[in-house]
Amino acid sequence: MSVVEARPVTRSVEECLEAALERLFELQEPGGWWCGELESNVTMTAQHLFLLEFLGLRDEDTTRRCVNELLARQREDGTWAIYWDGEPDLAATVEAYAALRMVGLSADDARLTEARRFIEDRGGIGAARVFTRIWLALFGLWPWEEIQLLPPELVLLRSWMPVSVYHFSCWARQTVVPLTVVMHYRPVRALSPDRACHEIDLGVVPRKNTLGKVSDRLLAAYAGQPFQPGRERALAVAERWIIERQELDGSWGGIQPPWVWSLIALACRGHGHDSPYLSRGLAGWKRFLVDDGFRLRPEACQSPVWDTALALLGAEAAGASVEHQGVRQGVEWVLQEEIRERGDWSVRLPGAEPAGWAFEYDNDLYPDVDDVAVLGLALHELGMGGGALDRACRWLAAMQSSDDGWAAFDVDNTAYWLYRIPFCDFGAVIDPPSVDVTAHVVELLARRPGYEDAVRRGVGYLLAKQERDGSWFGRWGVNYVYGTGAALPALAAAGVPRMHPAIRRAVAWLVSVQNEDGGFGEDCRSYEAGEAGLPWHGHGVSTPSQTAWALIGLVAAGEEHSDSAAGAARWLVEQQGDDGDWDEEYFTGTGFPRDFLIRYHLYRIVWPVLALGRLRRARVG
Repeated sequence: MSVVEARPVTRSVEECLEAALERLFELQEPGGWWCGELESNVTMTAQHLFLLEFLGLRDEDTTRRCVNELLARQREDGTWAIYWDGEPDLAATVEAYAALRMVGLSADDARLTEARRFIEDRGGIGAARVFTRIWLALFGLWPWEEIQLLPPELVLLRSWMPVSVYHFSCWARQTVVPLTVVMHYRPVRALSPDRACHEIDLGVVPRKNTLGKVSDRLLAAYAGQPFQPGRERALAVAERWIIERQELDGSWGGIQPPWVWSLIALACRGHGHDSPYLSRGLAGWKRFLVDDGFRLRPEACQSPVWDTALALLGAEAAGASVEHQGVRQGVEWVLQEEIRERGDWSVRLPGAEPAGWAFEYDNDLYPDVDDVAVLGLALHELGMGGGALDRACRWLAAMQSSDDGWAAFDVDNTAYWLYRIPFCDFGAVIDPPSVDVTAHVVELLARRPGYEDAVRRGVGYLLAKQERDGSWFGRWGVNYVYGTGAALPALAAAGVPRMHPAIRRAVAWLVSVQNEDGGFGEDCRSYEAGEAGLPWHGHGVSTPSQTAWALIGLVAAGEEHSDSAAGAARWLVEQQGDDGDWDEEYFTGTGFPRDFLIRYHLYRIVWPVLALGRLRRARVG
C-alpha cells in the first residue's frame, strides 16, 4: 500500500481551478464545441497510404508527410507500437513496414532491418490480424485464398435469425458489410517488384477452432460453385446498405474502418472518382487528417460531442455559471446536434423514441449511450436541456439490456460466439454492457424522477461486476482506475451508503494503488489477459486524467478530506502548467481493450477540472 504524506502546496485548489477554467474556455471552438485530437497509432497512417494507392490518388507530397509520421513513431528497436511508450505490435509493424516499402523505401534500408526480423520472429504476416492481411491482399502481398471468408449474403439475413449483421456491434457491422463486397471481388493492385515487400516471411495463419474450420469449409464450398443463387442480389443490397448509411459529412459512422472499406467497396462496384458517394467520402476524409506540413496522420474518429460533454460537466463543477458565454454557446451547440431520426439501434427497439447525441459530428444512425449520459448529466447540473434532456433520459431507459447494464450503442449485443469465427480477430466485434457506461447512465438517471427501477437494476449490475480486489474494469478508459472512478459516483448518486462494503473495498483499492508522488496511473498493458496484466492492474506512471478519475471516485465515496484525496489534488496542482493546462503523453482512452488505444488530447484538462471542481464543492459543502 502506498502511503501519501499530506504536505502543503504552492498553489491552492481554488487558484488551480481558476487558471484551468480560463484555459478550458480558451480551447473552445468559435462554434461553441470542444474537440481535441483523437490520436491512435501508425496503422491509421499506413492505411491512409494503402487507400490512396488503391484508388490511384497517392501523391508525393502526401507520401512524404506520411513517411515522416511513420518514421517519427518508430520505436528505438525498429518496431512500432499501438500506444505511446508501448510494447512492439505485430500488426502495426507489418502495416508500417509494408507502407514504407510500397512508397519506395528499399528492403535494404537500415531503418527496416529490425522490423523485418521482429515480424519473422513473431510468425510472419500470417500471424497478424485479418485486417492486416486483407490490406496486403489488395496489393498481392497476401493470397486472397488465405483470407477467412464472409459472404455478402450476410446482409440478406434478418435480425431475428441465428446470425445476421445485427449480431455484430455497430462499428463492426458497418465494416463487415463493405468487406464482404471487397472479398467477393478480391481486387489486386499489383505493386512493382521494388515496392512489394515479398522479402517478409508469409508465415501461416494460426490454427482455427472447430467452428472456424466448419464455417470456412462451408463458405469455401459455396464460393467455389459456378452458380451462386442470390450472390448478385446480395452485392446489390450490400451496395445500397452502404450508400444508405453514408453520413452528411461523407463518412460512415464517423469512424475510419467502415469509412475506408466502404470507399473501397464502392470502387469495387464500379464507382469512379466522379461518383457522388465516393467523392463525398473522400472530401470528408480530408477533414480527418492532422497535418502540420511536415507530418500527416489521420484520426480514427473525432470526438466533439464527448469532449463538449466533459468540458461542460467540468466547467459546471468548477463553478462556471450558466450565464457564462462559453457555457451557453456549448449548450446551444449540443442542442442543435440532437438526433431525432431512427438508426440501426432501433432494429431491436422499434418502439423507442429517437433521442440523444452521437460521439462524432455526424453519426445520426448511432447515438452513443455514454455521450448521452454524460452530456445529459452536464445539462441536468446546469439546469438546461429541457425537452431534449427528457427525451434523452427516456431513450437511455429504453436502452437498458436484459442483464441490467448498458452498452455503448445497442441493446443485448452479446453474441460472444462470433469470437470463435477466425475472421473476428481484429478487436471487439460485439457491444455488451460495460461498467463505465452503466455507471454514467445510473449517475444521470438517479438524479431524475421516474427511473427508480432502471437505477435499482443498474446498481445491481455494478455491484455484481465489482472485482474481488474492490476495483471495476474500465471498458472505454484505461482501465480499472477508470472503471472505479466511474462506478463510485454512480453508486453515490443512487443513494448507496458510503459505508457499504463495496464502496469501502473500492476506496481501499484506490489507496493501495496510489503512486508515491500522490498521482494515479495505469499502463495499457493492464488489459492483457491472465498474469501478464496483473503487474499493471492499477499501476503506471501518474497522469492527469487517471489521477482525476481516482480523485472523482474518492470524493464520491466521502473521502474528500483524506490523505489520499489530498495527495491526488496536490499532484494535479503541482503538475499544472503556467498556462493553466496539463501535459499528458500516455494513452488513457480505449477503443478496443488490448487492440486499439486512444490518446484524447483534451483528457489532460477536462478530467482534472471536473475532479478538482467536485473536490472543492465537497469540501465546502
